Amino acid sequence: MVTEALKRLREAAAAIDRPVKFMEVCGTHTMSAFRTGLHSLMPDNVQLLSGPGCPVCVTAQGDIDQLIELAADRDVTVCTYGDMMRVPGQRGSLAAARAEGADVRVVYSIMDAVRYAAEHHGRQVVFAAVGFETTAPSTAAAVLEAERQNLDNFSVLATHKRVLPAMKALLESGKVEVDGFLCPGHVSVIIGSEPYRMIVDDYHKPCVIGGFEDVLMAVALAALTEQIRDGATALVNLYPQAVTRRGNIVAQRLIETIYEPADTRWRGLGVIPQSGLVLKPSYQTFDAARRFELSTPEDHDPRGCLCGQVITGRKTPHECKLFARVCTPIHPIGPCMVSSEGTCQAWFKYNRGGLHPTPLTTGATRQ
Repeated sequence: MVTEALKRLREAAAAIDRPVKFMEVCGTHTMSAFRTGLHSLMPDNVQLLSGPGCPVCVTAQGDIDQLIELAADRDVTVCTYGDMMRVPGQRGSLAAARAEGADVRVVYSIMDAVRYAAEHHGRQVVFAAVGFETTAPSTAAAVLEAERQNLDNFSVLATHKRVLPAMKALLESGKVEVDGFLCPGHVSVIIGSEPYRMIVDDYHKPCVIGGFEDVLMAVALAALTEQIRDGATALVNLYPQAVTRRGNIVAQRLIETIYEPADTRWRGLGVIPQSGLVLKPSYQTFDAARRFELSTPEDHDPRGCLCGQVITGRKTPHECKLFARVCTPIHPIGPCMVSSEGTCQAWFKYNRGGLHPTPLTTGATRQ
């Protein structure tokens, strides 16, 4: 129950004589924490930081510009999920390109893009493949299906990323102090719980895997705080109904079949070694960047936008001069205001007035 979890959290925090900062590494955790008002229920000395868990938000500006460059080609159909449509690049957005006549289509599954390519052999179809280990298997399955159908008009612009290298980069950067991690539930379903042991053993940071409901997040944060109180450092899986030690082996094999790790650009973190997933040489015929000989634009974040600092826990949206003034969900400047998992959009919806959003559920109303 929420009441019991919050009691554990407060009792453990009361025994700690310093500020404690935990980072959630999942965009769904970010949105859930604000939607339920969890921040307002935290002890004064415990802070929950937003991390690089929003797939759209961590996509480098240069990768966004590549996608918009593709959309400008009138012989190409770009297929994407809805969150990518309004992310601004240097030359507008996919939504703006479509308004100017580009063939940009929102799909609900990458297989929709494969089917469109099979039905329209005269057009090149490119899918914007973003996300972490959670979505990489579906991209891999689509590439294998396109290969099976001998589709020479289907390709992907893949910017998939790996969570563990980003967590390591954050800790090694020294730019943000993190006492422990609320590890991502969705990614952990795929990779399993065991990979986080490296963070515990090598960096001595507790890691707790938790679910997304308010009670599950509160229990996970209580477990993290108790570890700090007790001077312990452990890996704990509190989401066993979905996450196993080894993860989803079938999905992992799909990833291993299609991709290989590569150095990759992240918004706010720069190039992180071996943090991306690129198509292996045997599947590069499905690589849109190679097929269309796309240039690699330099990263130029929007002037004044603090998205890169927000998704690495160094700033809050409230510290950005653009937030809720110039940058809004209707007129977003950065991706953190566009994505449904973006920290800025969460703050805009639930927390424009200050540091602590009003709780929608509390111990008095949720048992």
